[in-house]
Amino acid sequence: MAASVPTVILCGGRGTRISEVNPLVPKPMLPIGDRPILWHIMKMYASHGYTDFVLALGWLGDEVRRFFLQYQALTCDFTIELGHPDQIEFLNGHPEEDWRVSCIDTGAEALTGTRVRRATRHLAEGPIMMTYGDCVGGIDLAALMKFHREHERLATVTAVHPPGRFGELVINSDGTISEFAEKPQTSTGFINGGFMVFEKEAIDHYIPAERDVMLEREPMNALAKDGQLVAYEHEGFWQPMDTPRERKLLEDLWEAGDPPWKMWAD
Repeated sequence: MAASVPTVILCGGRGTRISEVNPLVPKPMLPIGDRPILWHIMKMYASHGYTDFVLALGWLGDEVRRFFLQYQALTCDFTIELGHPDQIEFLNGHPEEDWRVSCIDTGAEALTGTRVRRATRHLAEGPIMMTYGDCVGGIDLAALMKFHREHERLATVTAVHPPGRFGELVINSDGTISEFAEKPQTSTGFINGGFMVFEKEAIDHYIPAERDVMLEREPMNALAKDGQLVAYEHEGFWQPMDTPRERKLLEDLWEAGDPPWKMWAD
């Protein structure tokens, strides 16, 4: 069942290219419309039945904690007696009532691989959905999980076609990945769009506990070398939010009323 598969979202980076928007807010908490992009990502997963979230926090992680600690008060009508602050009556519910959200401190300066290992250390064996806290897309996440299970490899990444500044994937005819090139100068093929699935075994075996590592370097390359990394090819909409211009693009799509990543009903 989807609900039994946790989703790890990497929320700890500094996001230096977009920090001019608001240097006091971590990138996953920058709003698209009236909600953080992190909320949009979580709604994408929840629309496919994945509602058990593990947030790998780092820089300004307290802002993420506050948002979820105050979530009900921020999204529901309520009545409160000011002389009795503990006596608050919520007058309605919200669509996210079945979400389970774990906020895990993975270190202020840790690299992505280390964040993944720390965030998943208490999770059970089996598949784990994983993504970054700054990308949205029209990904069929149920189909991604089905693809991962059918190929019986330790890890799956969603392959997309955007700008050449990302790590490029070289994909074989059987779907396995033979090379994971970190941010090549030119890109003509697929790149890693996030929206990944890792078996817990892959995290335990390929991400070292004794040193700080980037997920996209040693672990991904080792998985590819061992034939344990496959690509789920996504030809539709995908967009990161690395710069103010990209945030403006997402904001405009949201305000237009039919954003291509919105797969949930109001």
